[in-house]
Amino acid sequence: MPVLRIPTPLRAYTNGQADVTVSGSNISEALSDLTNQYPTIKPHLFNEGGDLRPFVNLFVGENNIKDLQGVDTPVKDGEKIMLIPSIAGG
Repeated sequence: MPVLRIPTPLRAYTNGQADVTVSGSNISEALSDLTNQYPTIKPHLFNEGGDLRPFVNLFVGENNIKDLQGVDTPVKDGEKIMLIPSIAGG
């Protein structure tokens, strides 16, 4: 199963877990499994319409899914998915 790396600010919603094992053959399925395991993280990743929030960046290896197939990007067993929220400020 793929492993999703959770950034420090969102670990409060995964019981402090930095790495969460998820099931799924693509990003969409992996995120669905993540939100089933940890429902309180869902509003931090998805908007009210169910779309991935624009400031949420997901990488499979070193590739941003926005440059691949989006949430349809396939993931392999044991592959690392990194969740990196955009940071704003001055």
